[in-house]
Amino acid sequence: MAKLPTLQTFYYLDHFAEMLEFVRKTYASILTADHHAFLACFDRMSRDARCLLIRMVNRRGAIFNRSLFNYPEITDIERAATELMSVGHTRSLGEADYAAFVARLPKDVLVTGAQAAGRGDVRKSWAKSKFVDYYLEQIPFSVAAQHCGAHKFIALDGTRPIEFLLYLYFGKTEVDLKNFALRDLGILRTNRETSFSARFTDGDEALSCFHHSQILDRLEVKSDAVYRQAAIDILAGPICGTDYAADLRSRAAHQTGLFFERAGEGGLARQLYRAGSSPDCNERLARLLYNEGDRVEAEELLQRMIDDPASDGEHLFATDFYARKFGGRRTGLYTELLRSGRVITVDDTHRGNPEAGVAGVLRREGATVFHTENVLWHTLFGLLFWDELFERSQLPSGFDWLPQCLRDRSFCRLFAPSIEEKLEAIGSGRALPTLLRTVAQHWGRPNGIFAWDHVQVEALRALLEGADQIGVAQIVRTMCEDFGGMRDGFPDLMVVRDGKVSFMEIKAEGDVIRRNQLTRLHQLGAAGLLAEIGRVDYRFDPEQDYVVVDIETTGAWSNGDRITEIGAVKVRNHQVVDEWHSLINPQRPIPGKIVQLTGITHEMVRDAPVFAEVADSFLHFMGDGIFVAHNVNFDYGFIAYEYERLERRFRFPKLCTCAGMRRRYPGHKSYGLGKLCEIYGIELDNHHRALCDARASVHLLNLINRKRDEEVAPNAEAA
Repeated sequence: MAKLPTLQTFYYLDHFAEMLEFVRKTYASILTADHHAFLACFDRMSRDARCLLIRMVNRRGAIFNRSLFNYPEITDIERAATELMSVGHTRSLGEADYAAFVARLPKDVLVTGAQAAGRGDVRKSWAKSKFVDYYLEQIPFSVAAQHCGAHKFIALDGTRPIEFLLYLYFGKTEVDLKNFALRDLGILRTNRETSFSARFTDGDEALSCFHHSQILDRLEVKSDAVYRQAAIDILAGPICGTDYAADLRSRAAHQTGLFFERAGEGGLARQLYRAGSSPDCNERLARLLYNEGDRVEAEELLQRMIDDPASDGEHLFATDFYARKFGGRRTGLYTELLRSGRVITVDDTHRGNPEAGVAGVLRREGATVFHTENVLWHTLFGLLFWDELFERSQLPSGFDWLPQCLRDRSFCRLFAPSIEEKLEAIGSGRALPTLLRTVAQHWGRPNGIFAWDHVQVEALRALLEGADQIGVAQIVRTMCEDFGGMRDGFPDLMVVRDGKVSFMEIKAEGDVIRRNQLTRLHQLGAAGLLAEIGRVDYRFDPEQDYVVVDIETTGAWSNGDRITEIGAVKVRNHQVVDEWHSLINPQRPIPGKIVQLTGITHEMVRDAPVFAEVADSFLHFMGDGIFVAHNVNFDYGFIAYEYERLERRFRFPKLCTCAGMRRRYPGHKSYGLGKLCEIYGIELDNHHRALCDARASVHLLNLINRKRDEEVAPNAEAA
């Protein structure tokens, strides 16, 4: 294992200075007098005081036991602490710090402090949480401070300018200077760009975004006091003059409004939802108004949402809710869409991955199927607009990946002419060369839109050649207008039949269709792109391919031992339809006991292919099959690890003939392959050779599947 690099003594100070220099240079026009005052004060402070302030800012919490400070870069801790207090960056503890103070104290100090205060009813056996509650309810702060050493503690003060500067740099309120350490230790990947642009150019927008980001950060605590303070801060907060600031305020208002709605404080929840402008806030407000009996206002709000929706999702909700509550329709769009979906019988071994099962069924019907979901559209968007996003735009810092123009929805405004040109290229069928050129020029360059190893060029080609190009351009236009709102919810599969493209969202029994999925299906349909629900009906499917596999190895440890032989038999409708076999050069000696067990010698595998040479052939043989083996995890684990060594994926549903026989044919003393073959009269002439054992396991699979088929038949008759 590679040794991590050592951080320098003044590491935190150096990187704080790096951050300050960047912010001074990039955000000079939006820094206020308070921020400049802090910067001037920080420059005047001694190095020890600067180091201590940075260390405290970088730690969890706002109060600290100064006697526990021990930092190698600080020569005089007490002097540094005194200096910070003199310039207003720390202070002594006060009543407002009581809860944080007692939470910081170890249990033994809480016990002795209570006893010194004359509290004889405390018990050493109490949990610390009970001690904390006891102090806050029974012991005044002044008494606790006297007996628990409050004089040793200091609290951070006047740090809001620091927090704002960090926010400008990182774009988040919950991060700190540890990100620099993670970067330099090689744990956190950065974008490696050398020039950057400001994420804010307007001071009011920056302060508004900072204010509401802090609220969202505090809401992670989920306490009554935090929510009540959040409500005050939202309703009395700064004006949100941009979409980005309004989005942050709406998120905070929605989360806080939900808390008070559930707490039965509908009036406050209404105020908060009205303070937000998002579709989520409008939806909750409409539901709350209706549920509280204010049907007139609810109907008026829904009509405004229908006439002037903030998004396609909002329009979908409003029309559906209005139709059900005011138009007499008895079922919602969700239910109707699910009921109208095509029912697809999928073998129940695909439970847990129904998309793969449906894809196999559709391929048997002659379709070409791609697992696309959101990746296809992200890739199309990123490749098409690579120049605008990553060549003509600059990221805000080395820690950012997503261009700010997508976060604040300024992309269309900044690049309107080139966007129109490229959308026209999609509509006229000329976009593919642009995508391929981007792939050739920039392959492997990290970005915040898509992962290169997920790029499916053939899927992109099929989309741009087999779908309604005007419709594809329409979807991409919507992504340009609101990339954040369009990041997810796209259907699982893209299906190509006779050159024509359609999309399918897969839902198994018990699955629900989410709002974003419903919205995408409607958007695709409105754009002229066929999109539907595929409803999975799990049962035994005789047309499903089962690939019965057996391997021989140099030992039992998949991480260290290697495969010497693979045998595989493909079964469909209880009949063998194909076989695959190969000896494998394990590239290491075969232990004598293994040679004795299997009969596979060094001479037999010396000229055999290594696994990498048969990997493609074996995957092709697997196709859309189900991986079957006796004690399946052993065989599957070895083969999956071989593909992992090649940095390739091996993922198939599994069926174990040992477990299946135990379940459906109980009562045997042993369920080893040899013993079961003896019981059921199955031929096993060359035990511990891969193809022989695989052929024997086929008979066990057929015994199991006949039982599975019988289990389905009575249910079908009852239906």
